[in-house]
Amino acid sequence: MGRSLSIVIGALLLSACNPPAPAPVAPAVDTPTATGDATSAPAGRTPEAVTARADAAAPAKDAAAEQMIDERIERLLGDHQRYRAVFEQFQQAVAAHDATAVAALVDYPFTATIDGKRVVIDDAVSFAARYREIVTPATAAVIAGQRSADLMVNARGVMFGSGEAWLNGICSDAACKHFDVKVVAIQPGA
Repeated sequence: MGRSLSIVIGALLLSACNPPAPAPVAPAVDTPTATGDATSAPAGRTPEAVTARADAAAPAKDAAAEQMIDERIERLLGDHQRYRAVFEQFQQAVAAHDATAVAALVDYPFTATIDGKRVVIDDAVSFAARYREIVTPATAAVIAGQRSADLMVNARGVMFGSGEAWLNGICSDAACKHFDVKVVAIQPGA
């Protein structure tokens, strides 16, 4: 009995981890158009109509993916709203090339890789002065273009791209009941 129960519980856990199978899609039927031209696209199956349906489904898919990201942040790191707010501030500051705003989001001392060497940056003023060396154009493009639905989240934090930047909570008390979300890493071509 105990083994059977273990197998059933294991199967339920595995099925909970697997996404549901996609709904079946009715096959396209090639029917002639009103002019009798069988080579024309069937009504409602024009490339524009297919694209419009795909575009309409994208926000729902993104919303579901973002919800999964938020839940994962809550489970592993804490308050997802705080992470989302810093994610958006960081992206906007990088896209605007606002060195001062980016520097305000960084945890110090900060170790940067500049010209292949590790350099310790002690404060926001020093970070802003070396901004262009730390946030290279390629790294800025990854950060600014990161879709929140595509973030990777683990116990180390929230990752942009392939590791070009990371956000994580920095505890402000011994029990870590209070924390600030900060940029903890920016690295070129991770």
